[in-house]
Amino acid sequence: MTLTLAEIDLAQPEFWERPMAEREEAFALLRRLPAPVRFAEPEIGFAATGPGFYALVRHADIIEASRNPEVFCSGKSATSIHDLPVEFNEYFGSMINMDDPRHARLRRIVSRAFTPKMIQQFEEDVRTEAARIVDALLAKGPGRDFVADVAARLPLKIICDMMGIPEEHYQDIFRASNVILSGGDTEFIEDLDRAAEELLGAGEKLRDLVVTLADNEPRGLIKSLTSANIDGERLTPQELGSFFILLVVAGNETTRNAISHGLHLFTQNPGQRELLLADLDGRLPGAVEEIVRVASPVAWMRRTVTRDHEMHGHQYRKGDKVLLYYWAANRDEAVFEDPLRFDITRDPNPHVGFGGPGPHFCLGAHLARREISVMFRELLTRVPAIRSVGEPDRLRSSFINGIKHMTCDF
Repeated sequence: MTLTLAEIDLAQPEFWERPMAEREEAFALLRRLPAPVRFAEPEIGFAATGPGFYALVRHADIIEASRNPEVFCSGKSATSIHDLPVEFNEYFGSMINMDDPRHARLRRIVSRAFTPKMIQQFEEDVRTEAARIVDALLAKGPGRDFVADVAARLPLKIICDMMGIPEEHYQDIFRASNVILSGGDTEFIEDLDRAAEELLGAGEKLRDLVVTLADNEPRGLIKSLTSANIDGERLTPQELGSFFILLVVAGNETTRNAISHGLHLFTQNPGQRELLLADLDGRLPGAVEEIVRVASPVAWMRRTVTRDHEMHGHQYRKGDKVLLYYWAANRDEAVFEDPLRFDITRDPNPHVGFGGPGPHFCLGAHLARREISVMFRELLTRVPAIRSVGEPDRLRSSFINGIKHMTCDF
């Protein structure tokens, strides 16, 4: 394959339908160019088309931009190329789309639930649920959809338990999160002309759920969030709803996709599976980091330039949009030796799969690592021959490197 720059348009859905090898070649070409490329924004029916965006694909650019939130801000929107209509903020205006000091205030309130010490309290719950999932898989037998029967179940159960959400709401949350992160995939939004309506409807359903739970004997993290008072600061109902949406969507989708990619990677690289099984305790932490590097479940985040600024020889202007392509940075030849190789012993492994350094580093990274680790320990000790069958059915999205369905055998 030999792609030209004219054949690469990161803004168009068709690019994200290309085979993975072509995508990798495209980003390798972009990394070799002397300056970041600016792409036109795609047209969507529910938001104005802006002036375009720069694609940051080098590890060094993403590290520096992440460390400089005063210049590369999140407040205009971190999760959309477009500046979305104001009504979207009611459901999706969470702290991921904020800057300090408001971002710092919210993060200070919620971060206590995601410290390593707090995650340890859920350790036994994670192990118990992973064991139940494998029990059910063995009872059903091979030929199952690994995403639905394994990868999606653990993070959904744990995040709902942490929030204090009764089990009867699990599937509603699962369906709503699929819609919110669908990226235009018609499996989840059949009529793209109604995409805005579908997105807002999914957001409203989750917001109404958390408000109802908060008003009627809240439990778990919902109770902690509604009662949190740090220096007189409390979450407003809108902040509670937006954060709940962020937590259940991010805590569900990203870990689910990391686990799904992990099985496919071990299937494609049986030598790495054998290496891990030879020393599960010693190599599992490194395997988790390598899965996250290669999978990069969140492919990018957007930043908006607040003032004229030069970075690595390129002049950015106030108002420029930039997309931080974590997926591309995690394949940067300048940082990772043989970056397309899946290597669970890779050390060092300075990936940005949980975002770059700075105030927006993933709040749930500790929890995600624990869930991925526990799930693969359970799978590889009890079903060591488990493997994916064929190519995964990938999500048609530029934002989430998702796997919708994937058959497993054992």
